[in-house]
Amino acid sequence: MPENNYPKLHNATWPGIVGKGSDSEPIIPFDTLLEKTAAAEVSGVKFDGVDIGLFDEHLGSYLHSEDGAFRLADKVRGYNLEIGSLVANVWAGSAMGAKESRDIFVEQVRNACIFGQKLREAGVRNGGVIRIDSAVSPEVWSKDPAGNTKQIAETFRKACDVAADFGEKLAAEGEICWGGMQSWKTMIETMEAVDRPNMGFQADMSHTFLYLLGYNSPEDRILPVDFQWGDRAALEEGLKTMTAKLRPWTFDFHVAQNDGTVHGTGSHDKTGRHCLATDPNGKLDITHDAGYWLRNENGELTKAFRHICWDGCMFPNTVMGDQQTWNDILSALVKVRQAHGWYQES
Repeated sequence: MPENNYPKLHNATWPGIVGKGSDSEPIIPFDTLLEKTAAAEVSGVKFDGVDIGLFDEHLGSYLHSEDGAFRLADKVRGYNLEIGSLVANVWAGSAMGAKESRDIFVEQVRNACIFGQKLREAGVRNGGVIRIDSAVSPEVWSKDPAGNTKQIAETFRKACDVAADFGEKLAAEGEICWGGMQSWKTMIETMEAVDRPNMGFQADMSHTFLYLLGYNSPEDRILPVDFQWGDRAALEEGLKTMTAKLRPWTFDFHVAQNDGTVHGTGSHDKTGRHCLATDPNGKLDITHDAGYWLRNENGELTKAFRHICWDGCMFPNTVMGDQQTWNDILSALVKVRQAHGWYQES
C-alpha cells in the first residue's frame, strides 16, 4: 500500500504574531516562518502548505494592493507550499456590541473571502475555511448570556451569508477565551442559533481540550472535579464525550499539545497552553487522541478535512527559530496521518 497522502499537512503562520510585539518578543517575519516550514523534513516527507492569518503585521503589503493575493500565491508556491485556511481579522470589530463594531466584523469576513477567492484563482488554495471567533471576552458576554448569544448569532449569520456568496465556510475557534464560545455547550448553542449550513467549528487539540476542565464555564465541565492526570481511562472517556458532541460541527482541525494549564503573553488573553510536540508535560497522546476528531464513534475515518494544521502559539522566539522545532512538529503530523489518514490519487 502506498503511504497515506491525505489529509495534507499544514503549518500555521500566526504563531509568529500571537503573543508577540508590544511589551513581548518581536514579531517573527512571515518569510522566516515560510522558510522554516519549507525546510522541515521527516523521512522524505515535507509540509504541504500553510494556514495564514490575514494581519497587517505579516501580510500588509499583500492585503492592500490589487495584485497582492497573486504575489503572495507566487511567493508561497515558490516554497512548494499551498495555502489552506485563513484567519479573518475580526478583532478589528466584534460580533457583539455597537452596530459599528459588528459591521466591521462582517466586513473583515468579506475581506477574507475576497482574498481567499483570489488565492483560489491563483491556484494556490484548494481547500480550507475562514476562521472566526466572537471577538469578545466571556466576562463581558456573561452579563447577559441569552441576549449576547442572540446578538453574536445574528452577526455570525450575516457573516455566513457573505461567506456563502464566495462558497466559503466559517469555523468558530474552540477556545475558552471567547464569549459565547467558552465551553462545548455555549459553542453548540451559538452555532445552533446561527443555523447556517456554512457555520461550523474549528477544533484545536490544545484549546478545545480545556473544555473538558470547564475553564470559564465550570457548569459545563466534562471530566470529574476530582480528576487526576494519571487517570488515562477517564481522560479518554471525556475526550469521547466531547468529540461526539462537537465532531459533527467540525470543519477545521488543528493538531496540538497541551499541559492542562492556561497561559497568555503580550496582549493575548489567557487560554490553553500550546506545548511542543515533544513536551514531557503534555497531557495528550497526540497520535491516538487525534483519532477522536478524525474518526467517528465507530472508529471509521471521516475524511472530513482536506488538510490538518499544527497550531503552536506563544513559544519563545528562540524555540521557533530552531529548525528542529519544525521537524518535531512535522513528525507529529506525519504520525497522525499514518494513523488516521488515507491515500488518494492526485
